[in-house]
Amino acid sequence: MIHLRSREEIEKLHRAADVVSRTLGMLAGEVKPGVSTRHLDRLAEEFIRDNGATPSFKGLYGFPAACCMSPGAQVVHGFPTDEPLKEGDIISIDCGACLDGYHGDQAFTFPVGEIDTRVARLLKVTRESIYKGIAKAVAGNRIGDIGHAIQRYCEGYGYGVVRELCGHGIGKKVHEDPQVPNYGSPRRGELIEEGLVIAIEPMINMGTHRVRQLKDGWTILTNDLKPSAHYEHDIAVVDGKPMLLSTYRYINEALGIETDEEAPFAYRL
Repeated sequence: MIHLRSREEIEKLHRAADVVSRTLGMLAGEVKPGVSTRHLDRLAEEFIRDNGATPSFKGLYGFPAACCMSPGAQVVHGFPTDEPLKEGDIISIDCGACLDGYHGDQAFTFPVGEIDTRVARLLKVTRESIYKGIAKAVAGNRIGDIGHAIQRYCEGYGYGVVRELCGHGIGKKVHEDPQVPNYGSPRRGELIEEGLVIAIEPMINMGTHRVRQLKDGWTILTNDLKPSAHYEHDIAVVDGKPMLLSTYRYINEALGIETDEEAPFAYRL
């Protein structure tokens, strides 16, 4: 069942998403060679709780941590470990927080030190693709328009678009209807309506789109072991147009990135 949210609910969802955005902004300054993902996860959980929220992922379907930590060829759902990050790695951090009964869910793929230029391009294109998808989340369009925009953009660079995993609705539960694939045909799928709140999250591989699950029952890995990038934003449809509930502003400030990519979708309630 798809829930269409009131302005009051959207404001609550924005506040939850902002906790996640600030958590990732805090972590941005901590992602460096020699740091373990278990340490980053502890920092994230402490920050979330200090801000009056609880980690959405911890215990969800049995997941043991506050964040999914997925380095290199891991696509999503990686466990935090004691293994230190290395120069040239990339790490997807997917984080969720529940505040006053509503959830935020956001992901960002961080470079660890200096990374290969080919990997940097993968991150850049995947990050750009999320805004291609967001731009299609207007009332009267359909969910397939979002995935088609992401797929067309990323495949134009020769990258693989993961099929087995997708974005989703978000609200009083982390995962709600509808599913939001990162591929598809325009004018197909559920109708996008006023008050729809969804998480859009392209998962894009440098090589094949095919993936496999490790024996831990969680970690998703690219079949060819080439790197994968993952970005995620929460958006609401307000006055017929997409509006960001999450933001990369805090990450950009921590990393010294200047961009106006969010300007067309800025939060405005």
